[in-house]
Amino acid sequence: MAVKRAQKAEVSSQNSEEAKANILAAASELFLEGGVKSLSVRAIAARAGISTIGIYSHFQGKQGILDALYIEGFELVTESMTVADGSLSARDTIMQASAQYLDMAESHTAHYRLIFGERDASFVPSPEAEIVGATAFTTMARHVAALLPSTASRKQKQDAAVQTWAVLHGYVSLRQHDVSRLVDMSDWKAQALRSLGVLVDAMQQTTPS
Repeated sequence: MAVKRAQKAEVSSQNSEEAKANILAAASELFLEGGVKSLSVRAIAARAGISTIGIYSHFQGKQGILDALYIEGFELVTESMTVADGSLSARDTIMQASAQYLDMAESHTAHYRLIFGERDASFVPSPEAEIVGATAFTTMARHVAALLPSTASRKQKQDAAVQTWAVLHGYVSLRQHDVSRLVDMSDWKAQALRSLGVLVDAMQQTTPS
């Protein structure tokens, strides 16, 4: 009997995880179609093929879904900026991480737009979500810090990380904006990396005062 109960619990857990994944996928689709305003509990439930009660059961409502998407988004950011090859130079590491970041932004448009601006005005990230977001920035900052002289201050390292992220985010935002219909952005990722390369080279040549 104990074995059967354990098997049932495992199946239930798997079903629960599958249901959560379906709900988040449905929310992502709706977000891409109509922005935050399209993310009503009723609409998400209908797209996911479950009852509204199921939404509250798994996520305690819309805010829980937004929080889960926020966490997923920054986990994707952190994963994209993780470079396993420890033999790369500091410059090659940041360029590789940045290329992966741009690929991630293109593949996960809904998550990217959600965590970088298009949020519900009433949504406040949970403490867990804030920590995940901070981890993503820390990952970027660590790569950038390796470019700078050992005498660089903590503020100088943070400023350099912000500048790096601003270049990447700027190109992603332009690609996702309507302006991409007005100008040729067919090679936007290559353009972004060329611009970043100029910034990175300047960072390496600058000695902090």
